[in-house]
Amino acid sequence: MTWGITLILLSIIAVPSLLLSKKPNAKELLKKIEPYQGWIGLVFCFWGVWGIISAVLNIGWLTTNPIWWVTLLAGNVVEATLGFMLGFGLINKFFLSKNEAAKEKGNRLREKLAPKQGKLGILGLIVGGWMIVASFLYL
Repeated sequence: MTWGITLILLSIIAVPSLLLSKKPNAKELLKKIEPYQGWIGLVFCFWGVWGIISAVLNIGWLTTNPIWWVTLLAGNVVEATLGFMLGFGLINKFFLSKNEAAKEKGNRLREKLAPKQGKLGILGLIVGGWMIVASFLYL
């Protein structure tokens, strides 16, 4: 259930236009979060990568609980991707700036993903909700 809740929170941060259209005072809240967005993205990127590693380490669940395993993997892929997009500035500063080839690859990946951030955020809301439901059904 924690995976789903964190994915929903990250998706809300990643889709500000959707949030702004639904709540008039959301702009003030997003302004408060904005300075921390990079750190939030960095933490969620690593959280998502850890979730992917966790899913791969528990690949045996495919035989006993395949729906939960696929849900866990999909949710963490979305979470790692959204985290990467939100935390790209810090990831670039701390990890990619030392190697020009890695920096260039990171920039290309960011350029490919940036136009899809809104759609990925909405997917994150859906997958996060499903992760919460699935945690009750399959765990």
